[in-house]
Amino acid sequence: MTADRIQWDTLTRAADPLADRTIAAVVGTGNDAASGTGRERLAQATRAMAAWTTNASLAAWSGDATMHPEVGQALHAYLAAGRPLPEWTRDADVERAEDVFMDYGPLSCTLLFCASLPECYVLPRLAEVLHVAGQLEAHTEYRIRQTAAMVFPVMMKGGLTHPEGGGVAQVLKVRLIHATIRHLIVRGEPQHARDRIEPLLHTVGAARPATLHQALHAKGWDTLGAGVPCNQLELAYTLLTFGYVFLRGMRRLGVPLAPEQEVAYLHAWNVAGHVLGIRDDLMAHTMEQAADLFDGIQAAARARPVAPDVRPALGGALVDAMARSIGVPVLRKLPVPLTRWLVGSRVAREIGVDQRVGLVVRALFACTLLLTRAIDAVARLAIPRFSLVRMLTRAVGYQLLTRFLLDQTRPLGLPDELLQPLQRTVAGWHEDGAAPRWVNRLEDRMTTRGEWRAPGAAL
Repeated sequence: MTADRIQWDTLTRAADPLADRTIAAVVGTGNDAASGTGRERLAQATRAMAAWTTNASLAAWSGDATMHPEVGQALHAYLAAGRPLPEWTRDADVERAEDVFMDYGPLSCTLLFCASLPECYVLPRLAEVLHVAGQLEAHTEYRIRQTAAMVFPVMMKGGLTHPEGGGVAQVLKVRLIHATIRHLIVRGEPQHARDRIEPLLHTVGAARPATLHQALHAKGWDTLGAGVPCNQLELAYTLLTFGYVFLRGMRRLGVPLAPEQEVAYLHAWNVAGHVLGIRDDLMAHTMEQAADLFDGIQAAARARPVAPDVRPALGGALVDAMARSIGVPVLRKLPVPLTRWLVGSRVAREIGVDQRVGLVVRALFACTLLLTRAIDAVARLAIPRFSLVRMLTRAVGYQLLTRFLLDQTRPLGLPDELLQPLQRTVAGWHEDGAAPRWVNRLEDRMTTRGEWRAPGAAL
């Protein structure tokens, strides 16, 4: 689909029939998801999903005796319909995309935090839902870590195509989370939501929502003006942040991929998007198509502003989380100007990042960037894959990976079947095979010597 064919009203009212039917069946006829019965049945479904550890586990899954029969039947039907990959899947391209991720793993993590996640906050209505979810978590990092808990299993070797991979299992969990959010906010099945849903007012002295479920249920929603939460257009846009924004970031970093690698990376995320319940006609297959659709959705969303604007709070929470996660002082301030450069000044201003970096820092970052890129251009005449920019972004990626994602005091939320392969994968990224030995030694000063791992992580 191209930008000029975006049908805003139609697509923002379109949700995910399979996942929505499943959540409606889980909650039960006549029960609201925020009621005691509905919450217990949702809790049963959540506990059941903990057994969805690998792709192979989906076919073998069966509920236990304590589960309500309707919950078990709904989840069985959901897995049967949702786990197959689309017929148009090209295994060779998925494997090629995995190779890209494995080759640029630490840099991929930097781009996730400094480009993909910030771009997610641009759509006002999507930001509104994320803001409600983030306000009531014990730590802002929780939702960000859950995003990484989907991205890594999808892109690791065999994540989508092998039984021992976990990409399909993790995506199907996220798909049901989206459906639950829709059901809670519109207080029923999304296809029946047609009017404005008023917030639930709290009397003076009454307790305010204490849980995420209660907050979403009490929020209220302008269905007439905004469509349904987590709608098809927002899902398609989010998919582009994982595929297109990553590739755009690689270009801006001066580490562009070959055209066939870019097509393969978009394809792999399209396969994941299909499992996530995104319509095939909302997917881009080339960088040109992706840029057109991405820019078109942003432009259409900007024409429909929302007050109050919660986007700066989200952007600020993200950069604060990154700063807390980076242990090397010289790198701690790098994510803010790096984010501003990767997403552009307009997006940085909209999400509140622009206000957090002064002119002096901007000037120093710009000069450093120009100098390192000039050195890279000259050095590549003799060493084709040489890149100081890559070394710096790898160092930032290491800090985020080990101190934020793999810290054993704040586990990533992955089952052991996936967490242990992830730890081994990260350990294998400790040396950049494309860089000279002296560059790797310099990188060691900003990361660590030897294998990359979080303190206490077992390999």
